[in-house]
Amino acid sequence: MSRILTVGLVQHDCGEDRETNLNKDLDGIREAASRGARLVLLQELHTSRYFCQSEDIGQFDLAEPIPGPSTEALGRVAAELGVVIVGSLFERRAPGLYHNTAVVLDSDGSLAGRYRKMHIPDDPGYYEKFYFTPGDLGFTPIDTAVGRLGVLVCWDQWFPEAARLMALAGAELLLYPTAIGWDPADDAAEQERQREAWITVQRGHAVANGLPVLACNRTGAEPDPSSHTSGARFWGSSFAAGPQGEFLARAGEESEEVLVVDVDLGRSESVRRIWPFLRDRRIDAYGDLGKRFRDE
Repeated sequence: MSRILTVGLVQHDCGEDRETNLNKDLDGIREAASRGARLVLLQELHTSRYFCQSEDIGQFDLAEPIPGPSTEALGRVAAELGVVIVGSLFERRAPGLYHNTAVVLDSDGSLAGRYRKMHIPDDPGYYEKFYFTPGDLGFTPIDTAVGRLGVLVCWDQWFPEAARLMALAGAELLLYPTAIGWDPADDAAEQERQREAWITVQRGHAVANGLPVLACNRTGAEPDPSSHTSGARFWGSSFAAGPQGEFLARAGEESEEVLVVDVDLGRSESVRRIWPFLRDRRIDAYGDLGKRFRDE
């Protein structure tokens, strides 16, 4: 039942120059492929700094169409190396209409599909509702040469419903391009609680659905463009987990790293046989999940 897929995760910091950021991605993809990876996951909004720390209409200039320059660059490398690439872009769909969009380039360089981020945060330092329209493509896995990918984005990773719906649609792997970090004003204990919560909830999705999970986060300190706060320090910690939540590989908090690890997609079958959560779901009793809150 074993079905080994070698995957790569490219964790790096981001500066102001788009080409420098994109070259880090491409170099990371090449390194991962040279080490045997057939699937490479990049971090959220990897061609720019995380501009959502403040609300600034000038930042909309960073958006690009899909297909567009970034998908063309990623597609060329995907075809050259024969790898599947999952990227994350600021999509310009139409004037005044923008999305936070993950793209999947298949091993022949074609655009296999896209996922528009469904859950959009609006918190201090993460003013994404100002920039992004909520996704309208639903929770639909994307078929590729290496399997059916359940691609989600950052804030989606806190919602078990998103992971479950991808699993129910046949995803073989859950992938989360991410940009999440600390407020430097928080003390060390609070920072550690936040990072551990982020890791734990995603490992929980792996367990609850019997699926491997890949989470790729950025690293490094980035200033607040408005200068109103002390900025953000992204905590890295990219990781791969197996279908029982076990760690397969982990990156550091501050280092730029290319993680490469073998993931056995076949283990989902055996894990689901001993932990048959999908069998035992009480779908007849879950109607209230469609409500915002269950008022008495």
